[in-house]
Formats: sequence, C-alpha cells, structure tokens
Amino acid sequence: MTQPNLLPRSTPEAQGIASSALLAFVEAADRQIRDLHGLILLRHGHRVAQGWWSPYGPEHPHMLFSLSKSFTSTAVGLAVAEGRFSVDDPVLSFFPEDAPAEVSDHLAAMRVRHLLSMVTGHAEDTTGPMTECEDGNWVRGFLARPVEHEPGTHFLYNTGASYVLSAIVQKLTGMTVLDYLGPRLFAPLGIEDAEWGTCPRGINLGGFGLSVKTEDVARFGQMVLQKGLWQGQRILPAAWVEEATARQVSNAPNENPDWEQGYGYQFWRCRHGAYRGDGAFGQFCLVMPEQDAVLAITAGVGNMQAVLDLVWAHLLPAMGPAPLPENAAAHEALERKLAALSIPPQEGEPTSDLTGQVSGVTYRFPQGENEGSLQAISLDLTGEDAALTLCDERGEHHISVGSGDWVLGTTAFDAAISRSAPAAVQRPVGASGAWTAGDTYAVRLCFYGTPFCPTIALRFSGDKVTYGFKINVAFGPLERPEL
Repeated sequence: MTQPNLLPRSTPEAQGIASSALLAFVEAADRQIRDLHGLILLRHGHRVAQGWWSPYGPEHPHMLFSLSKSFTSTAVGLAVAEGRFSVDDPVLSFFPEDAPAEVSDHLAAMRVRHLLSMVTGHAEDTTGPMTECEDGNWVRGFLARPVEHEPGTHFLYNTGASYVLSAIVQKLTGMTVLDYLGPRLFAPLGIEDAEWGTCPRGINLGGFGLSVKTEDVARFGQMVLQKGLWQGQRILPAAWVEEATARQVSNAPNENPDWEQGYGYQFWRCRHGAYRGDGAFGQFCLVMPEQDAVLAITAGVGNMQAVLDLVWAHLLPAMGPAPLPENAAAHEALERKLAALSIPPQEGEPTSDLTGQVSGVTYRFPQGENEGSLQAISLDLTGEDAALTLCDERGEHHISVGSGDWVLGTTAFDAAISRSAPAAVQRPVGASGAWTAGDTYAVRLCFYGTPFCPTIALRFSGDKVTYGFKINVAFGPLERPEL
C-alpha cells in the first residue's frame, strides 16, 4: 500500500518560490508549448505545485520512453552494490554463448561502463538491427553489430546499450529489471502499478517501455537528489548516485544547449548545474541540486528544449534562498489554474446539415492501400455522445465521442501508437468530436497513458468519405496520406 505523506504539501512561498512565478510558468507552457500532461515541482522535499491536463490525471501511468534508462541505471547501481558485477567487467563475459564467431578487439574491450555512458564504440544506434533478429535474441543481435570506434572514445546515444544493461541484470539476478527493482526501489518509494515492456525473450527493454505515474517520477528524482536516501532509508549508495549523475563523457556539439552538457550513466547533464533523466516527447525527471528542487513532467511535445528553456526562464530564478511572505491571492490564482488544466477538446459545431445523412452509414476503404489497414468506418450522431466505429484487421473498435468535452473509455485501435501490439491490448482513451466545417467531422483522441493525441478528420462528399489522420508527436511523419 502506498505510504501517506511521502511528498508533503507546502505553499510555494514557504519554500522560497513566488506563486506568481509558478503561474507564469504554467501559463507560458500553455501558450507556447501546449501538450504538457502532468507536472510536479518539489522544493526542499515539499510538493509546491502539481497539475494534470485533463483527461490525464495523477492516477494514470504514463509512457516514459528513454526516461526508463535512468531506472535501468539504478538497477545496475543496486546490482553493483550487491557485488553481482562491476562496471569494469567486459560485456562479452556475461554472454559468451551469444558472441559472434569473430570477436573484434573493440568488442572485446567493451565494458559495462561503456554501455552506461553511451560510448560503446558503435557508429550507429544498434536498436533497429538488434530488434530485427529473427530468433528474437536481441543480445546476440547487439553483439553482432560492428564496433567501429574504440570503446570510451565516441559518444553515440544507443538505446541498444541500455537493453544490454537490462539483460545483464536479469542474467545475474534471475529477475527482470522490473521485478528486481520492486522490493529495492519501487516498494520503498511507494511506486505501484509500474509496467515495463519486454523483448521476445522476456527481458525488460531497458532503454524504453516503462510506464509509471508523474508522482513516481518525482519520488525517484527526490531520492536521487538526496544521493540515494529516501525517508531515512538508504536506497542507493551515495557514491553511485554521484558517479551516475556526473559528467562521464562529452556529448557536444549539439544544437540544443541542454543536450551538450555531458552524459553520465543513463542521465544527462544540464545547464545551471542540473541533471536529468528524460524521454521522447517531453518526459522529464529534472534534478536541480543547487536549488534543492525536482521537477517531474509528463508530456507530448515535439520540442523538448523549449520546455527546459521555460524552466530556466521562469522557475530557476524564482527559487530564492529563504521563505517568502505568504501571498494568499497569488497562491489561490495558481491553485485555480492548476485545477482547471485541460488538453483542449475538439473545437467546432455540434451539428451540420449533413448530420442526418452521414449518421449510421458505413464507409469502406480499398484494402492494401493504407498504412493503418483501415477497412471501414462509421459515425453514429444520434445520441448525446457520438459513436465512432473503426474496423481494421484486428476487428471493430467502438469509441464514444464527447461534444465539447472528453468522454473516457478504452480501445484496441492504436494505430497512433503501435501496430505490433496484440489486439487484446485495450488502451485508455479520451475522445472529443465536432464539425470543423459543413462537410468535415473531426475526432480528437487522447491516449492518456501515452504522449499521443491524434486527430481523425472525416470529410463527407455524396456517398464517400475522406479519412485524414494527423498527430501531435511521432517518431515519423505527423500526418498520413488521406484515404
């Protein structure tokens, strides 16, 4: 059971921050960035601000992507502290059965510390080729990749290296990283319902795939800020935390200033003496030791540097050395803003002249011509909430759609996220729809356990419909060809 009062509440002023500065940060984020999903700011171990953009909420785990790496690093630190291996052990020593027939000098020289600090010697990220191994043995796929540079001399962000760290922990402990961290990290911190994807051989992905709540990210950051201590309990050795969060290698140059400050053991260095774990589309565990502060953010943003720029512009200079006089009016304004946060539902009109003509009609698409294998679609507009039905190779997917608000449900229609997930996977989704033109009905879907909020636009003409799809963030194009 989650322990109470793990992160005690406080007014910002009591911890040396003006509520007005926090309000300015949130307003700037809404205005300039959009698609923040949740945030918690801790100062001196106290929770001074928190908020979630509906339909996201504090109770929902959120995909962390590469922020998972910092948790994998922690598992390595725990295993090293238990004497199971050292960071100077050769990588090949753990997997002799998976070594290539010819072992290069560079591969033989690769150590655990090179995996941790992303200086394995590879010239290209190993993740893609590694995961395409027909036998599902990703470790063998990683070891088969050419190692062009001497390990330790060439920084390359390499998610395959993080996976191998996970595989090492599992090989030596007999447990997945998720299970290994359970009693050692998650239980003491009160982290519940963590989920972590696995490879075909049942090894946690290491470099991505972890989902936890925003508050869990904040608790993790506070433990790291305290150099491995939590509520008086030693979780990690202080020496490991210092080593993992220090600049181990140079990663310059980079067009984004907070991505060229150096790299530790699956942690990034930042400007202003800070460091962070982060993940694609704005997942942040930002630790600011000089300010004794932690900022946890979950999001769906394309420009992650813009988020940090707002932190440095609004929050950093607002953190003073001493408590401030209480300001009830400013604090109430901040709390009102935080309580009313929302991802905007689909804007538009509730009805159109075409409503009666298109409602309940099933429109079919030619097969083999679309990326999402969409077969048919229909829209029922007769009820208080609309009902969208999509048919693909996985079957029919029914989604209730709110008008002017979000209606929450679940769906296995996740073309926005992954085409590889089995049909049985039901994801939480919020849906909102409206007529954006006389002939076009748009449905905004918010998969609120993920960063992804796609919009489906249906443009009707006679007995035909054109299907459009665009999304807020993606690893590929944000918009797909119309069907």
